[in-house]
Amino acid sequence: MKKYIFPILFFLFVLAPVLINAAGLVPCDGADCTIPKFFEMLVNIYRFIVFTIAVPLGIIALSVAGVMILISAGNPGLANKGKSILWLAIIGLTLALCSWLIINFILTTLGYKGNWDIL
Repeated sequence: MKKYIFPILFFLFVLAPVLINAAGLVPCDGADCTIPKFFEMLVNIYRFIVFTIAVPLGIIALSVAGVMILISAGNPGLANKGKSILWLAIIGLTLALCSWLIINFILTTLGYKGNWDIL
């Protein structure tokens, strides 16, 4: 039971408030749901995932990696683990922040000529 206490507390105090921000993702209220509202919802979901979830988690991972490198004190295993977490966090943040370019390239290749992220 003790091993489940930290994940439960982490969810309650860190992730639950973030998920409450997800309440405004769906822009329609039943009768007003049209195709443009669907795409507006997709853009809202994209912004929520990138800016509300991915960027803060990336910053936390960068901080954890930095602390691991700082407290390694000559322990090469801990320093290598910190370096690998650092590189993975940098790659993850780069992909999250460059996802706009990836989505824009795919939509342009498919023939979409509008500005997809501003509806």
